[in-house]
Amino acid sequence: MTREFPPEIYGGAGVHVAELSRVLAAQVDLRVRAFGAPRPADYHGARVSSYGNLPELGEANAALQTLGVDLQVVPDIAGADLVHSHTWYANMAGHLASLLHGIPHVLSAHSLEPLRPWKAEQLGGGYALSSWAERTAFEAAAAVIAVSDGMRQDILRSYPGVDPAKVRVVHNGIDVDLWRPDPGDDLVRTLGIDPGRPSVAWVGRITRQKGVPYLLRAAAQLPPDVQLVLCAGAADTPALAAEVAGLIDGLRATRDGVVVIERMLPRHELIQVLSHATVFACPSVYEPLGIVNLEAMACGAAVVASATGGIPEVVDHGTTGLLVPLEQAADGTGTPVDPDRFVDDFAAALNQVVGDPAGARAMGERGRARAAEHFAWESIGLATLDVYESVL
Repeated sequence: MTREFPPEIYGGAGVHVAELSRVLAAQVDLRVRAFGAPRPADYHGARVSSYGNLPELGEANAALQTLGVDLQVVPDIAGADLVHSHTWYANMAGHLASLLHGIPHVLSAHSLEPLRPWKAEQLGGGYALSSWAERTAFEAAAAVIAVSDGMRQDILRSYPGVDPAKVRVVHNGIDVDLWRPDPGDDLVRTLGIDPGRPSVAWVGRITRQKGVPYLLRAAAQLPPDVQLVLCAGAADTPALAAEVAGLIDGLRATRDGVVVIERMLPRHELIQVLSHATVFACPSVYEPLGIVNLEAMACGAAVVASATGGIPEVVDHGTTGLLVPLEQAADGTGTPVDPDRFVDDFAAALNQVVGDPAGARAMGERGRARAAEHFAWESIGLATLDVYESVL
């Protein structure tokens, strides 16, 4: 059960579900129920069905539309031995299917609504609905899969009613055969990137949790020859879009080499961008694990990232990149207690890496080796099957 599935993927949860489906389909009779427009019915052996919004809810709050999709899916789960949902969008469908059909519900936690309070800016009262749906599903699930130990701790802190014994850690993964260094430079040149200059790259949606404004402020302290490459999806709100645009304009007024790509790149283009990056930047204030860090590592990029959430379980400080300390407010927003210090520390870490090209390359090589050794999807699929078997 998932909101995102190929070809409609916009975040790490979608990548996770697609790759997990690929490896699980060889082990079980797998049916994927996904939100969105009709798509091919076969995905690496998994049978796929798609569900759109109910026309009757076309003008309703987005959270209510989501629950409408969930209700459509529930009857079709009849006959399954187990239902596995991903993100709050599908959690309620998994919960209701478990009740209706008498089967275990396993859910994977890719993020937590209590730790994303800025979503109230997007959803209004729908944020109360999404929070209720998530809490209800977590507390009733037969098993909860956390994508990192940091996420496991967040779950138990956010939902004290969840039995710690049923929360298992199964990391996100990466396919290092698909994500591998691309020495070509035709695509990066087309995108306006000079492969002869050092670069700091960032990839993601413009959300509060990704910390883009902090990166843009830190980028003002980079040496003049260093490019900043932003592969940015749409902003969550007009206010955040305006804030980020203003910071980008300010940078461009004082330096060149600020490259903004306002679309989510297809994989082959993104691979070349990451392959040519001197360093990949991840200034997130909330990141359960961060598949994008694994993607950058697999492409041979050193990583500079916030020491928050599951990131320290991916980035080996001093070996595959640098972790930047982040003391955060305890109000659920993840806001740095001292934003100026975080910006300065992040800038210093970026400068340390870009100032040592040979060291950056060595970090990237070690990062790729770490991704291959510890985060292969096949082992993650087997760990997920172990969770299934524990509740059947």
